[in-house]
Parts: sequence; structure tokens; C-alpha cells
Amino acid sequence: MRTIKIFLLILPLVGILSCERETPQRSSYILWYNSPANEWNEALPVGNGRLGAMVFGNTSTERIQVNEESLWGGSKIDNNNPKALEYLPEIREKILDGQIPEAKELADKYLSGTPGKLRSYQVLGDIFIQYSDTLKEITQYRRELNLGTGIAKVTFKRGENTIDYEVFSSAPDDVMVIKMKSDKPGGIDMNISMTRERDAKIRVVDNSLEMTGQVIDEEYPELGSGGEHMKFYARLLPVKYNGTIFSEGNKLVFSGGTEVILFFNAATDYNIDSLNFDRFIDPEKKCNNALAKARMKSYDILHRTHVAEHTELFHRVDFKLTAVDSLNTMPTDERLERFQSGKDDPGLISTYFQFGRYLLMSCSRRPAQLPSNLQGIWNKDWWAPWGSDYHVNINIQMNYWPAEVCNLSETVEPLIDFMEGITVPGAVTAREMYGAEGWTMHHTTDVFGKTAIIDGVYWGMFPLGGAWMTFPLWRHFEFTNDTNYLRERAYPILKGSAEFIQSFLVEDDQGYLITVPSYSPENSYVDPVSGKEFKLTYAPTMDIQIIREVLTNTQKAAKILHVDQVFTEQLQLILDNLPPVRIGADGTIMEWIKEYEEFEPGHRHMSHLLGLHPGTQITSDNQELMEAALITLSKRLEHGGGHTGWSRAWIINFYARLSDGEEAYKHLRLLLEKSTLPNLFDTHPPFQIDGNFGGTAGIAEMLLQSQNGVIQILPALPEAWANGSISGLKASGNFEVSIEWENGVLKRLEIQSLDGFPATIEYGWKKIETETEKGQILMFDKDLKRI
Repeated sequence: MRTIKIFLLILPLVGILSCERETPQRSSYILWYNSPANEWNEALPVGNGRLGAMVFGNTSTERIQVNEESLWGGSKIDNNNPKALEYLPEIREKILDGQIPEAKELADKYLSGTPGKLRSYQVLGDIFIQYSDTLKEITQYRRELNLGTGIAKVTFKRGENTIDYEVFSSAPDDVMVIKMKSDKPGGIDMNISMTRERDAKIRVVDNSLEMTGQVIDEEYPELGSGGEHMKFYARLLPVKYNGTIFSEGNKLVFSGGTEVILFFNAATDYNIDSLNFDRFIDPEKKCNNALAKARMKSYDILHRTHVAEHTELFHRVDFKLTAVDSLNTMPTDERLERFQSGKDDPGLISTYFQFGRYLLMSCSRRPAQLPSNLQGIWNKDWWAPWGSDYHVNINIQMNYWPAEVCNLSETVEPLIDFMEGITVPGAVTAREMYGAEGWTMHHTTDVFGKTAIIDGVYWGMFPLGGAWMTFPLWRHFEFTNDTNYLRERAYPILKGSAEFIQSFLVEDDQGYLITVPSYSPENSYVDPVSGKEFKLTYAPTMDIQIIREVLTNTQKAAKILHVDQVFTEQLQLILDNLPPVRIGADGTIMEWIKEYEEFEPGHRHMSHLLGLHPGTQITSDNQELMEAALITLSKRLEHGGGHTGWSRAWIINFYARLSDGEEAYKHLRLLLEKSTLPNLFDTHPPFQIDGNFGGTAGIAEMLLQSQNGVIQILPALPEAWANGSISGLKASGNFEVSIEWENGVLKRLEIQSLDGFPATIEYGWKKIETETEKGQILMFDKDLKRI
């Protein structure tokens, strides 16, 4: 049985106040606006994990832009370079001899993937609702997204007629529902259409709109073969209305009524098994089966089922920084502008935190079969920024940082499925490129599971991308204690990654086991021989930190499962012979194996601090490294680091781990001030969802940490949050934690032990150890006296 440690500082008594759980007020977590969205970054997202939409709220022609998670250009191909293994020894030799230009030339030719680029996640299309009456004055307009119910709603008066509609994407019934009504006949007379600019046909079938299509990829050698690839299907179906509906060309016309309910669904022929097998599904059948089942239920039942499922997940956590949100009568975009001008807004902070949880629920829960990509599931483009792909040199990892601590473990399931699938092509890449055991992937991939180097050696030489992707899988076990999951799903992936590391490492002339070739994600140094900028290197600090995490986690897992003792002893030999994390002459943690000149000192990636976060190696047990991490972070910021949304979010988490609440809060403010769009989406720029998830995780880290089996209460509480409470966060060991504080001091602590493990709690310098029973709720006052 594992022991979880918890420490608690005993401070002067400030009085006891009841911390009974409250049902969160719906108005606490609503984004609302008093005008329609003028562009995509102002529209409001809904999603059920698989099926997403952006609701604009236009009063003349409403636009609902729609996505289906798996609609991609491209196809499954083997993109491993057939010459890689032959030239690998020569490339390694030149790197270790300091002949970087020569090594880079060979690596470009013989290690880069063939083909070497990915196609993109694609927009599905748009639903347009064109009102017949557009001349009367619009008043009392309101557009909102209720995070607690997952429902987007638009209400306005046109003349004397009140019109309102709502949109939600139901996970239980796997359909999107649009309900529109007016209080007088004719108020919602309209034309309804679906559009997609390419690769699709749209027609009226049985008084519904039907889209059938197949992605036609153009021929570009660097992207792989062109031709007819992914098939897709979508249908917009009126299911209840009290007026008349008839077809006019490729449109539906509704008139004379006061209410219409539409169901929408879409599917592709993609199946998660397609990562490894040619198994495809019938998208039309899948789509219409779900619509037929939903059609058998009343709207009220669909609505109640959706709300019940959504709220059960969402309202597990409640976060308050003020007793009453006095600014909730102000539109969200105006609140954001006010905040960006330097004003405080505790309610906006708590809403932003919950928005991150909402987004993760909406893009990565069943019925999803794929993990969240760079834009979650929301994308308006044929060719999205960075292809809206799966970057695994921080971005997809960051997407799942809030999953466990924010009590949304279910959202990791699609990621687990994907990682199980990726190990099969990843094993081919390990064997064919490196002659290695286990499995690997590099800096990015797509839904077809390409695991060779993408975007050339300059951007993609990251053979430990897959190893880093094991972190959320191990973390899922730490927070659930599910040994069956560990045995059947996580451990085989962990072990395969450890086997790759074991067989990929080589010994350098100092006797250290090193990675070569590799890079420190996307950053460059100045080669002292040629004076030119390069990324290609050996044994960057991030690699060593990743290896320590993966091998240690694999050892822990094997011990829990009572398996592979000899293997874990071999892993220990590796751990004992890795290069140390070094501190340079300037007091910073060295990013590379040598103290190179940094080409871009303010680079957005801060890879050599992985051991601080999300890793577990740089802790208060090693003050020298903690101080070096602080200096490293300060230097990056002095030179302009943190200029992208996700990078700023990472900084919040760094400072939380350094127990510096003031700096963490400073950078949280900067995230909202500089990298947040009107609908609260994060911007790189452009929109990229990882910053939302990193920001939410950073807030959680400021209030609760549990790395290395130690639960820390309020480790980085800023002065600006003098009073507040948060309930329902999770800690490793499967504890649910609720905290209340006043005047910057812990006031009441509640811990529910979901598995009955022993516990130790940390707050400041005080340590308390306690036994627990399964299901037991332990309540403490500020002096840690049982209530």
C-alpha cells in the first residue's frame, strides 16, 4: 500500500466558519454578450467531445459553424525514412564529434519522414439560418453560454416579437440540438441551409438537409499521396415544428409557426482502430442511427438528460474568490476589457478557470474517440494553424494538465485510447529508424498515427515525444489508484517507452548514457565551431528529465503490479548513469549538454524546466536546483519569454511549483490581458486551446499540489485572493479536497478519502499524518483539529 503525505502549517486562530457545500449558482459561470459575434473568435463553443459548434447569435442570418473530431485530410501511410537505420551511426558520430553542419545535412536527407509533412484537421461546414424579417428594430439582445449546463442561448426582440433559441451538443444522445421559438407566429420564418465549400454535396432528403462528401486531397509529394480519402456525412433534421416546412432548392423553408426543433449529427468513416487496421465505418449509418434513437425521445427528455450528465461533471468543482460576483451584470467582453486595463475581477478569474474545465469536457469526453487537438475540436479552416494536429513537444500534454486535479478523469479516456493505438506504428518507427525496441513518436502526429519525423529535422528531431506522452497516463493512475487500468492499459505503454529508451541510449566518452540525435524542443543554440544556429544535438536536459520520469514511473508501476523485477533493475542502472542536470556559469539550468550560447534567450519553450513542471525532480529537497530554476525563468522573461498563450500558461505553473503566488498571479493576469480572446479562447496567436488548459491547471496548482505523493494546501496563494474557497479538486492517491481560506490563511479543510489510503497533509511548514478509511470525510479547522 502506498502512503500519501500531507503537511499542514498551524497558524494563529482566526475563527471557524462553516464550509458546507453549496450548489453552484448558474449565474456564476456564464459568458454573456449584448451583441452578436462579428467574427469567429467571438462565437461561443459547444461540444459533446466529438461534435462541436460555434454559435454566432446573428439576428439576420445566424451562423452555426460545425466540426466533427475526426475529419482530416490525408490517409494512413508509412512515413519512416527507409535509409534512417543505415545512416544513424554516421549521424551520431558526427554529432558527438561536433560536426553539426555535416550531421544536419545527413539527418535532413536520411532521418526526415518520407513524406515529411501532415495534412490538416478540417472544418465540417456551416449551418445558416436566414430570417425572413430583418427590418424591424432589434432590442433586448443577449447571447450567452452557460458553462454549468453546456447550453448556448440567444434571446432578442424583433419589434414586438421575442425570439430565443438554444444550442447544445448532447454526449448521452450524441446529437446536437437546436431549439428556436418566438412568442408570435412568423417571428422565426426562415430559410435553413448547410454549406461546405468543397468535397461535398448537399441536398434535401425527406424534408431534411443531407451532406455527403469525401475529402479529395491534392497531390503534394511532401504531404503524401492525393486522391479520394476520408468519407463523411452530416444531416440536419427538423423533428418538431408547428408551422410548415418545405424545400426550395437545397434549402428548407420554415414559415407560419412559433417553434422548431432541429437535430444535427455528423460522422466520418474514421475509426480509432484505423490507426493500425483498415477498419472503417459507414458514416451515414452511424449518423442516422444516433438521430433515429434521439428522435424517439421528447425534447424535454433530451434536454434533461444532457443537463444531468453535463452538470454532474461540471459541478464537481466550485471555485469562489468573492462571496458575490458583483460584476456578473457586465457582459463578458466588457469585463475582459476592464480586466485588461488593470482592474481586479475575482469573478472573471473563477469563470476563466471553469471555462477551461468546460472546454476539456466539451472536446474530450465520450462519445469522443480522439484526444483534444491544438484547437480542441473547434476549427473554421480547411487548413488550420499548425494543421490543428497533435503536437507532443508540450501542447497536447498541456491539454490534459487540468484533467485529474480538476476532477475530470473521464476526459483522459480518448487520450488513453489514442496512445494505445499509436504504440503500434510507433514500434515500427523505433525498429526501422533506430533499431530499437519498444515504441516512439516524434514532435507531432495526426489521426492516422504517423510517428516518424515530421517537418524535417529542424522542427521534428524529438525521439522522446512519445515518452513525454506517458506522463498523463501515469498521472491518471496516481489519481485513480485503478490497478486494473495500470495493468491492462498504462503499464504496457510505459514499459514500451522504457524499452525504447533503454535501446536508444548510447554511451558517450565520459561514460554517460545519452540520447543522440535529439533536440530541445524548437529552441536553437549557436554552434561554437561554425557560428551558425542549430537545433540538432545530443542529451539535451529535457531528454534526461523525461527519461528520469518515465523510468521511475515504470519502476513504480512494476512494483505495484509485482512484475518485471529484472527489467526494473536494468532501468536503475540506466538512471544511475544518466548525465546530471547541470547549472551554468550564469546560474541557470543548462538547456543543452554543453554551455552553448543561446540563439533566442527569450524562446517560448522552456524545456529544461520540465523537471520543475510537469515533472517532479526539481523540488524543495534540492534548493540549488530550485534557485537555478528561478534564475532560468527570470532570464527567459527578461528576454521576452512567455509571449505566446501556452507559454505564459506554463509560466503560471512554474511559479506555482516555486511557491511564488505573486508571480504566478502576475502571469495569470498577463495570460488574460495579452493572450485571451473575447470569447475567452486562448490565442497563440491565433487561437490555440492549450493555453486555456494550462491556465486552468495553473490556477489549480496555486491552490493544491500533490506531486511526489505529497498534498500541499494553498502552496502559492497570492495576496489578491485573500478570501475564497474551492471544492472538489482531486489529489493523487484518490483524495477529493475542498479548501476555504480567509485573510490569506487556511480556515477549513475537507478531505474525502475515496480509497482509504493513509494520508499526510502539508500547509506551510506543518505536517499532519492520518489514517483514513474508504469513503471517509475528514474535516479540519485551521489548527488541524478534527471537526
